[in-house]
Amino acid sequence: MYRLYTHNDLDGVGCGIVAKIAFGKDVEVRYNSVMGLDHQIEKLFENEKKLKDDFLIITDLSVNDENLIRLDDLEKGGGKVRLIDHHKTALHFNDYNWGRVKVQYDDGRLTAATSLLYEYLLEHELIKSSQALDEFVELVRQYDTWEWDQNDNIKAKNLNDLFFMVSIEEFEEKMTERIINSDHFEFDDFEQKLLEMEEEKIERYVRRKKREIVQTFIGEYCAGIVHAESYHSELGNELGKDFPHLDYIAILNLGGKKISFRTIHDHVDVSAVAGKFGGGGHAKASGCSMGKDAYKLFVQDIFPLDPMRQDAFRNKYNNKSSMQGSLYENKKGDKFFIFAAGEDNWILEMNGKPVREPYQNFQQAENYIKRKDQAWLVHDDIYVEFLKRYYIKTKN
Repeated sequence: MYRLYTHNDLDGVGCGIVAKIAFGKDVEVRYNSVMGLDHQIEKLFENEKKLKDDFLIITDLSVNDENLIRLDDLEKGGGKVRLIDHHKTALHFNDYNWGRVKVQYDDGRLTAATSLLYEYLLEHELIKSSQALDEFVELVRQYDTWEWDQNDNIKAKNLNDLFFMVSIEEFEEKMTERIINSDHFEFDDFEQKLLEMEEEKIERYVRRKKREIVQTFIGEYCAGIVHAESYHSELGNELGKDFPHLDYIAILNLGGKKISFRTIHDHVDVSAVAGKFGGGGHAKASGCSMGKDAYKLFVQDIFPLDPMRQDAFRNKYNNKSSMQGSLYENKKGDKFFIFAAGEDNWILEMNGKPVREPYQNFQQAENYIKRKDQAWLVHDDIYVEFLKRYYIKTKN
């Protein structure tokens, strides 16, 4: 008997689907939250004699130190154990015979628990490959590592959307049957329609949350903080793109007492941020429980702050990166003017006076005023009036 204990997200359930295809009725799959795994492992060891006859596989999750010792003793005593993971915080499990943790492939692609489990089963001839199965595993990997966004692979994102639209049991059953009976992995017509409707719903949700984001410095990082119960990955990605001056986005779920961290920047490792509060994950996507310290920093201290003012949109004249100049304003009424004085030479003026040395590009100058002064791009009417006074002043 095989026992698979895995995460309850798309990557974790992907492992369950691969295991069901490999072992059929000879596998028992349990889906767990990050905090729930250790309790399940403790219960499992209450019947350790039976466990020695089974093959225990843990994917996409890590165990605590007490359960690590239990698993190591089980393996040393002749039991069959494998922990297969792709998180950097789990690399220490490679010190044990039963640990198989790999963050990145030799070609630079990031791994996922589903792809690692599939490769392990192929290596030991416990599963037969197929085109549909290969395609499914790659979709899961690309979504979990966020490569879908770089590759514009909307199908991978749609798979995750569909995952959240049905129960885990229904998703597992449908995907398993589809992979087994199809030459290629595709969505049916009904699912396509559902996905179109879901995409519109996500867009409306993200637009609303953009108006609620709060900016502050927490430690060395400039963070954007927003409360949301749904669509954390999509929200984190869109907010990161819209506000590139922010080092990371913290998405708070007070009902679930959890914080999700997302970043689009290579210089920020949000798994290290989450690690300070007992969490972990990937460099660009991680999370933690909302303990006392995290609650104070991300909720209590932030509550009095107002949301960020949004940049004007649908402007005809005052646009970002305009060689003629872009005008910003802050709550104090200060005016910030960014304009090009030549190639790789962008000037920032505050109330008509130069600020610091020239910048190499527009984004550097904008980042400075947004991080330091929380300035926003003003509407065309204010911009036109400013230019009138600006040119009169320069002529005189």
